[in-house]
Amino acid sequence: MKQSSPVRRVLPMLLAATVLCLLLVFQKQAVFDALSSLILCDMRILLAVPAAQTAVAPEADALEDEEESSDAPTKPQESAETAAPKTTVAPEPTDALKPSADLTATPDDIRALTKQAKKETAGQKAGAIRTQTFTTEGVTDTVGNVRIKNINRTKIDAAALLRKKAALSVDGSAPAVLIFHTYTTESYQYLDRGYYTAGFPTRDNDSGRNMVRVGDEICAELERMGFAVLHDTEIHDARYTGAYERSRAAVQRYQKQYPSLQVLLDIHRDAIQQKDGVKIKPTATVNGKKAAQVMIISGCQESGNGVTDFPNWQQNLVFALQLQEKLETAFPGLTRPLFFAPRRYNMHLSPCSLLLEVGSDSNTLEEAAYSGRLIGHALALLLADYTKEDA
Repeated sequence: MKQSSPVRRVLPMLLAATVLCLLLVFQKQAVFDALSSLILCDMRILLAVPAAQTAVAPEADALEDEEESSDAPTKPQESAETAAPKTTVAPEPTDALKPSADLTATPDDIRALTKQAKKETAGQKAGAIRTQTFTTEGVTDTVGNVRIKNINRTKIDAAALLRKKAALSVDGSAPAVLIFHTYTTESYQYLDRGYYTAGFPTRDNDSGRNMVRVGDEICAELERMGFAVLHDTEIHDARYTGAYERSRAAVQRYQKQYPSLQVLLDIHRDAIQQKDGVKIKPTATVNGKKAAQVMIISGCQESGNGVTDFPNWQQNLVFALQLQEKLETAFPGLTRPLFFAPRRYNMHLSPCSLLLEVGSDSNTLEEAAYSGRLIGHALALLLADYTKEDA
């Protein structure tokens, strides 16, 4: 069969294009779409344009998902002694420092735990839980939005310390942050119901229900904001005695393998119970959602206080004050007064090592996880201040 020349085929299409214009004028969109598809198809055949150049490959999204999943927060399997800790390749911080889609969204696993808890038979009520927002209790120093509870003999000039530079320099090419948990098994309530039951556990070996779950939220938000982070998920408090020695050994192994580590955060939760049995849940409302209040603890070595091997405690305090300021500026009311105390814990391992208490055993896991995301976000903002421009 004799085929028509390209010129003869173009003329009818030009006529059809004119018709399409008239259809658009008269808003005949359905007919327009149909004819457009036919003409586009004919043009591809006429000009020998491969269809693949004008269509999105269906495998592209799936491949992208696989690549993203490889960048999920990673943590050492088993213990730090038996397996090397891993980190993720993070994007440049300057490209990623943007608000999260929704920091208030409840993770699916925590939503499921809460739903399951509502179905279970309620245990015998053992005592009341009272919500409290800590603001000025015991405060000795205030600088702007930073409140400090100093129980040391040493007096501080908080304003001057806030103006100092922290002993921190982030280049973005290696992890600068380690999240760990000395009392790993500390856990939370599931339901916000104003009371606690006699049989409800305050410790849990399940990493989806204890401090590791809060650490996961901190890590995920740091990574989303563009900073690589390590997360030690090893249980250090299988025996309560010696937990700090065991977590210290784990941190030192990480430091040996990753010399870039500078920020070491030991994430705990508090436990506050009155003499009458009433438990206190430190709570703030941030963006319309309940969050577990956060208390930063920074230590001090002074004559006669029993603390040793911590001569550079002032550097830790500088970092603590700056983190407190970032948290309060970004999320007003989230923090309890910074607790400046004759303690060392494992803070002597780095000038930017701190202990954070995220709520208490009377807060819910959802409230604590939410605070974890807020901590990660504020910490990322602080790290950005110390990120080298040529990183």
